[in-house]
Amino acid sequence: MDQTAAPANVVETPRTSDTAIAVAAIAVLICSYCINAMDRTLFPLMLTDVRREYGFTLPQAGLMSTFFTLGMAFAGIPTGYLMSRYSRKTVIQVGILIYSATTIITVVAFGFADMLLYRAITGIGEAMQLTALLAVFSSYFSRYRAAGVGILNYAYAGGAAIGPALGAKLLVEYATWRAPMIIFGVIGLGMMALIAAVVRPRLSETNTANQREATLSTGGATTLKNLNTSVLVILSIIFGLALYGYLGMYPTFLREQLHYAPADAGRVMSIYGLGVLVSVVSGWLGDRFSPRLILGTSFLIASAIAALLFNGPIDFATQATLSLVLGATFSGTIFVNLAACHVKSVSADLAGRASGVFVTSLYGSATIAGYVIGWIVGLAGWTVAGNVQLVLLCLAGAMISLALRPERMAMRTA
Repeated sequence: MDQTAAPANVVETPRTSDTAIAVAAIAVLICSYCINAMDRTLFPLMLTDVRREYGFTLPQAGLMSTFFTLGMAFAGIPTGYLMSRYSRKTVIQVGILIYSATTIITVVAFGFADMLLYRAITGIGEAMQLTALLAVFSSYFSRYRAAGVGILNYAYAGGAAIGPALGAKLLVEYATWRAPMIIFGVIGLGMMALIAAVVRPRLSETNTANQREATLSTGGATTLKNLNTSVLVILSIIFGLALYGYLGMYPTFLREQLHYAPADAGRVMSIYGLGVLVSVVSGWLGDRFSPRLILGTSFLIASAIAALLFNGPIDFATQATLSLVLGATFSGTIFVNLAACHVKSVSADLAGRASGVFVTSLYGSATIAGYVIGWIVGLAGWTVAGNVQLVLLCLAGAMISLALRPERMAMRTA
C-alpha cells in the first residue's frame, strides 16, 4: 500500500512546482522584453542633446534614431533559422547581451559613422530577443496566439511607459545623455543573468506544444511563399514606416517644434506606452474576428489620430491623449495582430521563420523611417511630413488589409 501511495505524492508535487516555475519564467521573459522596450524608446528622447553635441543635421538625427532597425531587419530571418539549431533561451540571452553592451558603448562614439554602427548592432540584439520571444509566446499559448503575443506586448507597454519618463529624469539629474544609456545597459545585463537562473527549457522551447498544435490546427500555408504572407509583408513595411516615423521623430517634434521641455516630452511618450495595455484584448479580438476587419479598422483609426497629432491643438493634454490612443492602435493592436497573422498564415512548423519574416519586413522599412520624415520636414515642414508618412500610409494600409484571405490561415480544430 505504501508503494502505491508514494507515486501519487511524487506526481502532485512536481506539477505544482512546474506551474510556479512556468509562471515565474513567463514573468521574467515579459520583464526582459520590458527592458528591450525601455532601451528602444530611450535614444529618441536623448536625440536633441546628441544632435546638439555632435552637430548632426535633422535628417542625420532621424536616421540615427531609427537606424537600429536595420540591425533588426537583418537579424530577423537569420534568427528564425538560428532557433532551429540553438535553444530559444540562448538566443534571447545573446540578444540581450548584444543590445545592452552596445547601448553602453554608444556613449563613447567619436562621431556619426561609429555611432550609426553601434545603433545598428543594438538592433541585431533586439531582433534576436524579439524573434525568439514571439516564437516562445505564440507556441506556448498555441490556442490563442494573438492573445499570447498580446501578453508579451504588455512588456512593451511597461517599457515604453517607464523608459522615456525614467530616461528624462536621469537626463535632468545627471545633466548628460550618457548616464541614462549606461544605466539602461547595465539593467539589461542583469536581466540576462536572471533569465539564466529562472527560465527552463521546457517552457522556452515548447517542442511538444508545436507538435500538439500541428495536430489541432488545420490550414496555413506549407511555405512562406503564399498570398497572405505577401500581403502581410507589405502591411508590415507600411507599418514600419509609420510607426517609426512617429517613435523615432515625434519626441524631436515635441521638443524642437512645439518647444516641450524634456520632462514633458518624456511624459507624452510614456503615455503612448500606456496605450499598449490593450494588447491582450486586441489580441483576443484578433483571434475571434477577421484580420481584414481588425487591421483595416485599426489602420483607419491610426490615420485619423495622426492627422490630429500634426494638424490639431498643441497643448500637452491633447497631445498626450492622442498619443495614448495611437499607442493603443499602433503598438497595442496593429503590431500584435500583424505578428500573430504572420504565424497563422503558415503551418506550425514554420512559426519561427514566420516570426523572422515579420521582424525583418517591419524593421527593414523602419530603418529609413526617421531619415525620410526628417527629409520631408526639411522640405515642407512637420505638418506635411506627418500627413505623408503617417496619415497617407495608414490609409493605404487600411485598403491593402482587404486583400487578406482569413480562410487560408491556420484554424483550431479543438
